[in-house]
Amino acid sequence: MILSLRAGAKAYINGAVIKVDRRVNLQLLNDVTFLLDTHVMQVEEATTPLRQIYFAVQSALMDPAEAMRAAGLAGGMLLRLAPVVETREIAEALPEIARQIEAGRHFDAMKRLRALFPVEDQIIARRARAPLRIAEGAAP
Repeated sequence: MILSLRAGAKAYINGAVIKVDRRVNLQLLNDVTFLLDTHVMQVEEATTPLRQIYFAVQSALMDPAEAMRAAGLAGGMLLRLAPVVETREIAEALPEIARQIEAGRHFDAMKRLRALFPVEDQIIARRARAPLRIAEGAAP
Protein backbone atom coordinates (compact mmCIF):
# COMPACT_ATOMS: atom_id res chain seq x y z
CA MET A 1 0.00 0.00 0.00
CA ILE A 2 1.24 3.48 -0.82
CA LEU A 3 0.22 6.52 1.21
CA SER A 4 0.64 9.86 -0.51
CA LEU A 5 0.99 12.66 2.03
CA ARG A 6 1.07 16.37 1.33
CA ALA A 7 3.44 18.77 3.09
CA GLY A 8 2.43 19.22 6.71
CA ALA A 9 0.15 16.16 6.73
CA LYS A 10 0.02 13.70 9.60
CA ALA A 11 -0.51 9.98 9.55
CA TYR A 12 -1.09 7.72 12.52
CA ILE A 13 0.68 4.41 11.91
CA ASN A 14 0.54 1.65 14.54
CA GLY A 15 0.04 4.29 17.22
CA ALA A 16 2.90 6.53 16.07
CA VAL A 17 2.20 10.02 14.76
CA ILE A 18 4.17 10.86 11.64
CA LYS A 19 4.24 14.40 10.24
CA VAL A 20 5.91 15.13 6.93
CA ASP A 21 7.52 18.44 5.98
CA ARG A 22 7.15 17.96 2.23
CA ARG A 23 5.07 15.88 -0.15
CA VAL A 24 6.02 12.25 0.22
CA ASN A 25 4.86 8.76 -0.70
CA LEU A 26 5.16 6.10 1.99
CA GLN A 27 5.09 2.49 0.89
CA LEU A 28 3.77 0.19 3.61
CA LEU A 29 5.26 -3.25 3.08
CA ASN A 30 3.36 -5.20 5.72
CA ASP A 31 0.05 -5.09 7.56
CA VAL A 32 -0.20 -1.93 9.60
CA THR A 33 -2.93 0.03 11.24
CA PHE A 34 -3.02 3.58 9.95
CA LEU A 35 -5.21 6.64 9.87
CA LEU A 36 -4.77 9.80 7.84
CA ASP A 37 -5.29 13.18 9.47
CA THR A 38 -8.23 13.89 7.15
CA HIS A 39 -10.20 11.18 8.97
CA VAL A 40 -9.27 12.26 12.48
CA MET A 41 -12.11 13.72 14.49
CA GLN A 42 -11.31 16.13 17.29
CA VAL A 43 -13.01 15.55 20.64
CA GLU A 44 -15.05 18.77 20.32
CA GLU A 45 -16.55 17.42 17.07
CA ALA A 46 -17.94 14.29 18.80
CA THR A 47 -21.28 15.97 19.53
CA THR A 48 -23.77 13.32 18.38
CA PRO A 49 -24.20 9.62 19.22
CA LEU A 50 -22.69 8.35 15.95
CA ARG A 51 -19.81 10.82 16.14
CA GLN A 52 -19.10 9.75 19.73
CA ILE A 53 -18.95 6.12 18.61
CA TYR A 54 -16.68 7.17 15.73
CA PHE A 55 -14.39 8.96 18.18
CA ALA A 56 -14.16 5.87 20.41
CA VAL A 57 -13.35 3.64 17.41
CA GLN A 58 -10.81 6.19 16.21
CA SER A 59 -9.17 6.04 19.65
CA ALA A 60 -8.87 2.28 19.31
CA LEU A 61 -7.16 2.73 15.97
CA MET A 62 -4.81 5.50 17.05
CA ASP A 63 -3.69 4.00 20.36
CA PRO A 64 -3.12 0.24 20.02
CA ALA A 65 -2.29 -0.05 23.75
CA GLU A 66 -5.83 1.12 24.57
CA ALA A 67 -7.57 -0.50 21.60
CA MET A 68 -9.49 -3.12 23.57
CA ARG A 69 -10.80 -0.59 26.09
CA ALA A 70 -11.80 1.93 23.40
CA ALA A 71 -13.43 -0.77 21.26
CA GLY A 72 -15.36 -1.99 24.31
CA LEU A 73 -16.55 1.56 24.96
CA ALA A 74 -17.70 1.88 21.33
CA GLY A 75 -19.48 -1.48 21.54
CA GLY A 76 -21.32 -0.41 24.68
CA MET A 77 -22.36 2.84 23.04
CA LEU A 78 -23.71 0.89 20.05
CA LEU A 79 -25.76 -1.34 22.36
CA ARG A 80 -27.31 1.67 24.10
CA LEU A 81 -28.05 3.40 20.79
CA ALA A 82 -29.63 0.45 18.97
CA PRO A 83 -32.99 0.42 20.83
CA VAL A 84 -33.66 4.13 20.25
CA VAL A 85 -32.65 4.44 16.59
CA GLU A 86 -35.39 6.00 14.50
CA THR A 87 -34.24 5.23 10.97
CA ARG A 88 -34.01 1.94 9.20
CA GLU A 89 -30.71 2.88 7.54
CA ILE A 90 -28.95 3.43 10.86
CA ALA A 91 -30.67 0.47 12.55
CA GLU A 92 -29.51 -1.89 9.80
CA ALA A 93 -25.94 -0.56 9.89
CA LEU A 94 -25.34 -0.86 13.65
CA PRO A 95 -24.94 -4.67 13.79
CA GLU A 96 -22.47 -4.53 10.88
CA ILE A 97 -20.49 -1.79 12.63
CA ALA A 98 -20.47 -3.82 15.86
CA ARG A 99 -19.11 -6.86 13.98
CA GLN A 100 -16.40 -4.74 12.36
CA ILE A 101 -15.31 -3.37 15.74
CA GLU A 102 -15.33 -6.83 17.29
CA ALA A 103 -13.18 -8.14 14.41
CA GLY A 104 -10.68 -5.29 14.86
CA ARG A 105 -11.66 -3.71 11.53
CA HIS A 106 -11.76 -0.24 13.03
CA PHE A 107 -11.17 1.68 9.81
CA ASP A 108 -14.07 -0.13 8.13
CA ALA A 109 -16.31 0.71 11.11
CA MET A 110 -15.24 4.36 10.94
CA LYS A 111 -15.95 4.48 7.21
CA ARG A 112 -19.45 3.04 7.75
CA LEU A 113 -20.11 5.48 10.60
CA ARG A 114 -18.96 8.45 8.49
CA ALA A 115 -21.43 7.43 5.79
CA LEU A 116 -24.24 7.66 8.36
CA PHE A 117 -23.39 11.18 9.56
CA PRO A 118 -25.66 12.86 6.95
CA VAL A 119 -28.59 10.67 8.03
CA GLU A 120 -27.98 11.56 11.67
CA ASP A 121 -27.68 15.25 10.75
CA GLN A 122 -31.08 15.10 9.01
CA ILE A 123 -32.68 13.59 12.13
CA ILE A 124 -31.19 16.30 14.32
CA ALA A 125 -32.29 19.06 11.93
CA ARG A 126 -35.81 17.64 11.75
CA ARG A 127 -36.05 17.56 15.55
CA ALA A 128 -34.78 21.14 15.79
CA ARG A 129 -37.58 22.29 13.44
CA ALA A 130 -40.30 20.29 15.20
CA PRO A 131 -42.56 22.22 17.58
CA LEU A 132 -42.05 21.60 21.26
CA ARG A 133 -44.70 19.21 22.58
CA ILE A 134 -45.72 19.26 26.20
CA ALA A 135 -46.86 15.93 27.56
CA GLU A 136 -50.54 15.69 28.39
CA GLY A 137 -51.16 16.49 32.04
CA ALA A 138 -47.78 18.18 32.46
CA ALA A 139 -47.60 21.67 33.84
CA PRO A 140 -46.68 24.29 31.20
